[in-house]
Amino acid sequence: MYSRSWSAPATEGSVGSHAFVTEHGLWDDARSAAAERIEAGLDGIDLVRLVWGDPHGLVRSKTLTARAFGGVLRNGMNYSPGPFLKDTACTTAVDYRGEHGIGVDEIAGLGNFVLVPDPLTFLVLPGEGARTAWVIGDEYLRDGRPHPLSSRHVLHRVLDRYAGRGLTPVLGLEVEWYLARRLDDEPGNEGNGFGLQGPAPRVAAMNAGYQFNLDAAYDTVAPVTDPLALALLGLGLPVRSMEHEMGPGQVETTFDPMSALDTADAMLFFRVFTKRWCAARGLHASFMSQPAIAGADPSGWHLNQSVLETATGRNIFSAEGLSAGLSPTSKAYAEGLRDWLRDLFLLSVPTVNGYQRLGTQHALSPTRVSLGLESRTAMLRVVGSGAGAHIENRVGEPSANPYLNIAAQLFAGLEGLEGGSGDGPREGSDTVPQSLREALEAFTAGRAARLLGDPLAACLARLKESEVRRYGAWALQAAPVPGQVTEWEQREYFAAF
Repeated sequence: MYSRSWSAPATEGSVGSHAFVTEHGLWDDARSAAAERIEAGLDGIDLVRLVWGDPHGLVRSKTLTARAFGGVLRNGMNYSPGPFLKDTACTTAVDYRGEHGIGVDEIAGLGNFVLVPDPLTFLVLPGEGARTAWVIGDEYLRDGRPHPLSSRHVLHRVLDRYAGRGLTPVLGLEVEWYLARRLDDEPGNEGNGFGLQGPAPRVAAMNAGYQFNLDAAYDTVAPVTDPLALALLGLGLPVRSMEHEMGPGQVETTFDPMSALDTADAMLFFRVFTKRWCAARGLHASFMSQPAIAGADPSGWHLNQSVLETATGRNIFSAEGLSAGLSPTSKAYAEGLRDWLRDLFLLSVPTVNGYQRLGTQHALSPTRVSLGLESRTAMLRVVGSGAGAHIENRVGEPSANPYLNIAAQLFAGLEGLEGGSGDGPREGSDTVPQSLREALEAFTAGRAARLLGDPLAACLARLKESEVRRYGAWALQAAPVPGQVTEWEQREYFAAF
């Protein structure tokens, strides 16, 4: 049968620039080798989702045909900067039409940036239908420089500092999330628009909750979480456990230790894949810290941290003896975390809802800036000994941007290791911020730009100011009850996160 050719062979569509990767020397040998393996196997793929994490840690993507991705892999793809500029309800918080004031000329008029796939993140997703792969991209300006608003590049920069000192951070994920039954298929678009999210999904709890780690409670989620764990293992993610937490349908997923970049990439993928997996089964997964589910207990993201000597593999946090606690080196790292806590707290707890978890009504809430040996009441918990010694930071919420949350931890710890944390006593340093407004004020008055750079620090401040302002305007009319999750929060975060 005759088949017409609809494409113009001389054009390359929306690719960033011919040989963009080679021209700017963006890949190391490992990425170049991975790209060759991908190209050799593209005949077995139908579609590729090229994704990146926006400043909120929400995944943005375009789904390309395998043929189109073959050109994008080494050339990059043109992408609109719109997601950099919008808050969690798609309100444009940074004006791209004139003087935006964040120091990135390329966003004026929404000029494209170039998204370059990282071949080391390429995964072929399980499931029936189109054979679909997923790959994370890095954001670049059109002249080949890393994009100043890219959160993944922030983590790259911090890791370069560690490498320069001959050190390798190792992290372990402990992530709590909610699994609930969908009650209908309504899309939640009634009244939806820029700056106002539609109704949240209507759900019912999976169980009554409040029987910590009860085997019978896990049975209610196991038909979903067991095959989910197997699917993640099949994709190479080092899942360690699925556990039933305290709340009704609250699950904790833990992972074996990974390198820092792998940890951030795994968190980005885990959230999206889990939501997709559950939605396909008529369920709803949410990483919102405290959803408006009757009896919900807040979810946290505990980040376990240690640092190895790259050449020897020695854990510099280890001290001698079973009860020796932390080494002087690890105490310096912990002091950096404490000293930088308020400046960078916005990166660990970035939503209005995340502060519901930090109220005094929650007995194990990490509200005090404290360091304790095997104490779950401390914000920084010292765990293990010898080669397994590490610090668990219990402050993060599971919807935080993984690149920024992890970069903030590693940056602050390294400042402590290098003796750069001692800027003197910081006001309110013994307590964590109690609202997004308080965290934003500490962020804008502090030293965050030393980690993020001025453009991203200014951009995040605009995004979060927009979020705080919209919530404040709603609260003036609705008079929310302190300690109760509001309809605004449920609309804003329950579906998106």
